[in-house]
Amino acid sequence: MAERIVIDPITRIEGHLRVEIEVKNGIITDAYSAGTMVRGIETILKGRDPRDAWAFVGRVCGVCTSTHSLTSVRTVENALGISAPPNAELIRNLMANALYIQDHVVHFYVLHALDWVDVVSALKADPSEASKIAQSISPWPKSSVGYFSDIQKKFKNFVESGQLGIFANGYWGHPAYKLPPAVNLIAVAHYLEALEWQKELVKVHTIFGGKNPHPNYLVGGVPCSINIEEANAVNAERLAMVGKLFEDAKTFVNQVYIPDLLAVASFYKSDWGAIGGGLTNYMSFGDFPTNGYNNPDSFKMPRGVILNRDLSKIHEIKADDPEQIQEYVNNSWYEYSKGDKIGLHPFDGETKLNYTGPKPPYDQLDVSKKYSWVKTPRWKGYPMEVGPLSRMLVGYASGRADYKEVIESTLKALDVPVTALFSTLGRTAARGLETKLTCDWALEFYQQLLANIKNGDTRTMNNDKWDPETWPKTARGIGMVEAPRGALSHFIVIDNKKIGNYQLVVPTTWNASPRDINGKRSAYEESLIGTPVADPKLPLEVIRTIHSFDPCLACAVHVYDENGSYIHDLKTY
Repeated sequence: MAERIVIDPITRIEGHLRVEIEVKNGIITDAYSAGTMVRGIETILKGRDPRDAWAFVGRVCGVCTSTHSLTSVRTVENALGISAPPNAELIRNLMANALYIQDHVVHFYVLHALDWVDVVSALKADPSEASKIAQSISPWPKSSVGYFSDIQKKFKNFVESGQLGIFANGYWGHPAYKLPPAVNLIAVAHYLEALEWQKELVKVHTIFGGKNPHPNYLVGGVPCSINIEEANAVNAERLAMVGKLFEDAKTFVNQVYIPDLLAVASFYKSDWGAIGGGLTNYMSFGDFPTNGYNNPDSFKMPRGVILNRDLSKIHEIKADDPEQIQEYVNNSWYEYSKGDKIGLHPFDGETKLNYTGPKPPYDQLDVSKKYSWVKTPRWKGYPMEVGPLSRMLVGYASGRADYKEVIESTLKALDVPVTALFSTLGRTAARGLETKLTCDWALEFYQQLLANIKNGDTRTMNNDKWDPETWPKTARGIGMVEAPRGALSHFIVIDNKKIGNYQLVVPTTWNASPRDINGKRSAYEESLIGTPVADPKLPLEVIRTIHSFDPCLACAVHVYDENGSYIHDLKTY
């Protein structure tokens, strides 16, 4: 009989994800992903001024801060026929670049690396060996024997005090860990460096958007003016700081993040390069426009869909086509006025709560009924994986030279085939390679912005249609963004100058949703099938794969047997 394991919450930032798996003979045979918190931001927005929507939706998440606000202003601009000036597009790109780089680095070191790194093992490391390895893979200056000795001593003090501090409550000593002690020590050192480094790059948001998290945005442009001699504007000093922040970020990514990623991958490629692939369909909305948002062919990130891992063909996305994108609620705690077996395009989307599940806390989900607060979106009926792996695959399949170079060089360095990308390890590697690309793009956008300013163009706002009296009586708009975690879209219906309907279809909706009306699993659930679990009381392998998608945080894991009987309670983070 299969053993049922419940992990709730599973994530490391916000504890709103529950995963239940069935394990037989040490292998996962079935999986269920459940969102445990209702959002309802769509209801809050009804009746409000469309130009204010960005400020509300930006508060949906403080982790991928700014992506919902950017999506919202694009949505309203699409509905009203507004085009932001070139400088505004460049500044939006720079703010998104800063988020990508910071978010991906934080994910690798703080949220995901400890799924691969046995921190306590670092106490057994020889600092001289760690120094030798570090210097062999990177010119990063912090790699002396003394540096690693100091890190090890600091960590030893945590252990001897009986408190591991930020490294408490891990699965240290688990048989799924493979890194030698010296590599674990390097990873611990860089974990601490990443914590310090990441707070600098987000200053780009404060320069252009006033603050972080939740920087300001504006329909028609950006909320900052450019005047190189004005103290209260984006001036020469602040522009120089932006350039310095991106140069430093590129150095950290190329000399710390990428070498660490390759080092970890080299020890796990033989098995985790074939585990956790899950779905065979990948979707990217594309982003980082270079010639206006209405020209997706100019995007640095290409738009398209890959079906059945066929990299020879890219399928076109038309988000306004009701036959392409639909959301279902047959296994979600909502109800549709025309019945729960139909799918609705987001323009016609409904957010009517209908909780029919057990009263929390409960032992197990009744997965024969509705079991999640996440809706189930489909593209032409297909479940889709979204996120860095999808974007890298679409870019690679599109023949983009920069994508091909970073992917092929990495595959060659690790001596693995392209099929290794379809895995938990491939998903993790894709995020790092994407970070390398976004560092280069950021500096390109920065130079373009400087060139525009030198040529006398300092415009950051287009207010031609700012007056609601110029709007049509009814209008519909779509905004699409590639958030760090994947394809994000907002849909708005404007009636009599107010929001009549607003729907968000977010990356986690695509990846973490429950089964559809045909019983097809979504990305999280499908990715766990076939995964080995060495110890049901310490389901590290499950967390490793789920975290490769980069969901949010947890504080405890609860494990039950197939009858719902309590087995074990353990702390994690």
